[in-house]
Amino acid sequence: MTLHAEIFEQVDVLARLLNNQRLLIDGIARQIERIGPGYVFLAARGTSDNAGRYANYLWGSMNGLPVALATPSLFTCFQKPPRLKGALVVGVSQSGQSPDIVSVLAEGRKQGCATLAITNDPVSPLAGVADFVIDIQAGDEKAVAATKTYTAELMVIAMLSAALRRDSEQRKLLEDVPGWAAQALDQDDQIAQMAERYRYMSRCVVIGRGYNYATAFEWSLKLKELSYVMADPYSSADFLHGPIAMIEQGFPVLAVNPGGKVYPDGLALFERLRNELAAELVVISDQEQALGYAQTPLRLPTGIPEWLTPLVAILPAQLFAYHLTHAKGFDTEAPRVIQKVTVTR
Repeated sequence: MTLHAEIFEQVDVLARLLNNQRLLIDGIARQIERIGPGYVFLAARGTSDNAGRYANYLWGSMNGLPVALATPSLFTCFQKPPRLKGALVVGVSQSGQSPDIVSVLAEGRKQGCATLAITNDPVSPLAGVADFVIDIQAGDEKAVAATKTYTAELMVIAMLSAALRRDSEQRKLLEDVPGWAAQALDQDDQIAQMAERYRYMSRCVVIGRGYNYATAFEWSLKLKELSYVMADPYSSADFLHGPIAMIEQGFPVLAVNPGGKVYPDGLALFERLRNELAAELVVISDQEQALGYAQTPLRLPTGIPEWLTPLVAILPAQLFAYHLTHAKGFDTEAPRVIQKVTVTR
């Protein structure tokens, strides 16, 4: 299966997760409630690390759970793990193979913490050291660049959040995600044409904030690993603390800014970038004013609540990276140097 096919498979993957894993996730949520962790200690690498950034915002805002992103080298290279008392230790990994992520959960279990694995392989080493395992059921992902496993991880994180809240309205909204995803993917042909404009782009910045801080990092990663663009991700707030000095006429700024709490700040930044600094803007949004600042607007369906936008916003970003790679003449199926499963210790 090609990368392009796997991007489009995400609609079915998301729907399958909602149908198949709801009862399991509800049961795990009830057990987590009984344990009553004070915070989440989350370990991941690469694309899964970006899913962890989403959990950082979602579980913090919706569930009152602080999320600390682990530094696995403390557990392996330095062999000086921190004290994890009171934590729910979570490992997110599509393969479940990386020894450093496994070591974090193993240490969590050793210290008496509850452990949860979110993985595409329920019999992996990561699953073997977890008290609770959620299979993301993305199916075999052949492409080196992860797409469907990423959105499946996001969906599991969102489903667990709704289950912990016992929120029927949130559960109902989750059912709409596959339909919104299908609408976002309908732009495939237009995005292919738009990407041609950037075939000579060698560097850019990618901006997102709040829930879509994760989207900025994942879009940046796809650009790096597929089209070899030096794409630096930033929070729009951090971007103002120095990096904005890089911007000159025509410098590409890729941004994710749907409607919501952080939208006004993003809009003000777009006005400055376009009108004062003459930047080249690629914008993913559901808001006409934000899209109006962009030379290249990538439209999201309307009506998506802010907390769910990362599950949909990454789809046009994936298509943009895919088509840009073709425009540059590179092979989307065999990125240089990297492999499907990266094992780090």
